[in-house]
Amino acid sequence: MKMDAILGSLMILVITSSVQAQLKTGFYSTSCPNAEAIVRSTVVSHFNKDLTIAPGLLRLHFHDCFVQGCDGSILIADSSAEKNALPNLGLRGFEVIDDAKSQIDTICPGIVSCADILALAARDAVDLSDGPSWSVPTGRRDGRISLSSQASNLPSPLDSVSIQRQKFAAKGLDDHDLVTLVGAHTIGQTHCRFFSYRLYNFTTSGSADPTINVAFLAQLQALCPKNGDGLRNVALDKDSPAKFDVSFFKNVRDGNGVLESDQRLWEDSATQSVVQNYAGNVRGLLGLRFDFEFPKAMIKLSSIEVKTGTDGEIRKVCSKFN
Repeated sequence: MKMDAILGSLMILVITSSVQAQLKTGFYSTSCPNAEAIVRSTVVSHFNKDLTIAPGLLRLHFHDCFVQGCDGSILIADSSAEKNALPNLGLRGFEVIDDAKSQIDTICPGIVSCADILALAARDAVDLSDGPSWSVPTGRRDGRISLSSQASNLPSPLDSVSIQRQKFAAKGLDDHDLVTLVGAHTIGQTHCRFFSYRLYNFTTSGSADPTINVAFLAQLQALCPKNGDGLRNVALDKDSPAKFDVSFFKNVRDGNGVLESDQRLWEDSATQSVVQNYAGNVRGLLGLRFDFEFPKAMIKLSSIEVKTGTDGEIRKVCSKFN
């Protein structure tokens, strides 16, 4: 009886320890001290060939965290996997993660998770785009589930602020996090097909979305003519599309948001106040605030439903389960 009680206590202790296991900065400092440097050099190598890989990696991490938590489930290559869900079809940067993983496993096999590599690569992508850098807490393990059917809760360009708020709140993220993280649209592009409905027949009115600045509307119509190429790329930040700065928020304030979901942030009083704080009136001063707040929001995002301790696995290949 006494032995049963001891075993029971040990079992509770093991479960509690697993639940309480947390991410920490420098998780690999002893087990694989060069891991973060290898991720960085890999991202630099790909970035030097193609600047647009930076927003690709940032978006890849974001989409990973919103489904099954930040566990690398987006990286699985399978017909029923997350990456094949409609909202994920334009994702890119998978080859960067695979490249970093193969280099790391040459010196530290079976130690570093694909989920951690993705979180580190997203940070490096922001830093290389003249944005802030931060210490990424690591120790995530890779998930064993990846289903396209679970990707329906991903934010959409068509979402109202109330829907965006619900989706972010379901992940423990508030209005401030929502606006701050959407600020990642300061780099990157989208396709004409995701917003052209705003330019010609908004809400079947036969005219454009009235919240679009008139001068900007003409620019967008020139880039995305009626019945034109829906796959044409358009910058989400018209002023500095490759630079991680606050001009995205100035654009939203001035009616120059490309996606409807972005522009709507100016119409809700709670989200508008955050946009206004970042956009500001004094050039330069405000970028510092965004540079301070974005890393905090990213650390919060990248801690969503993580698997640690003995949960999950360390994949041998990022695109398939062990």
